[in-house]
Amino acid sequence: MQRRTLAIGALAGAATVAAGLPVGRFGTRVARAQDWQPEVTAFDFVKGAEDAPVTLIEYASLTCGHCANFHNDTLPEFTERYIDPGQVRMVWRQFPLNGLDLRAGMLARCLPEARFFSFVDILYQTQSDWLAADDQMAAVARLARTAGLSQDEIDACMADEDLADRIVQVRLDAEQKYNVSATPTFVIEGEVVSGNRPLSFFAERIDPLLDT
Repeated sequence: MQRRTLAIGALAGAATVAAGLPVGRFGTRVARAQDWQPEVTAFDFVKGAEDAPVTLIEYASLTCGHCANFHNDTLPEFTERYIDPGQVRMVWRQFPLNGLDLRAGMLARCLPEARFFSFVDILYQTQSDWLAADDQMAAVARLARTAGLSQDEIDACMADEDLADRIVQVRLDAEQKYNVSATPTFVIEGEVVSGNRPLSFFAERIDPLLDT
């Protein structure tokens, strides 16, 4: 309980991020691991074939404007080019930057698993609306009810301390393993890159890996 309280307090301190201000660091190539092991777990949400030759991890915040731009503008074409044909397995991990971000991710996880990504889609597509709401959490809860959660289910989800701890732990692990400090951050076969990127950027890194 104490750890969760401290963690949420630290996340809540990032108030400027909740407003959708830029947090990505462009032009940063942090590392390249030759024997990278992505260690995908049952707590991760994954798009693409398990045996895809390339694995990409995205660390994302649901309140991050750059994450929404990537998700809305680049990901559909990326999916068509790499994920749907089985060339890239994409692992989506939440990197919560504030309390609102954490709770929005909790609601996504409290939906049936098959609805997770569709709800994330809705959150990113309507991000500017619910961030501008007088009561941001109430606006997110309305979206969750539209997605199929009852108010009782929402209340139970928000009270799930274990779930909150596990999401915060994903962030802590990202900080320790990959030095993640901004969103979105991508790990492409061990290379860590921060900031929203166009499709051409990913193509420069992924296409040579497909040829080997």
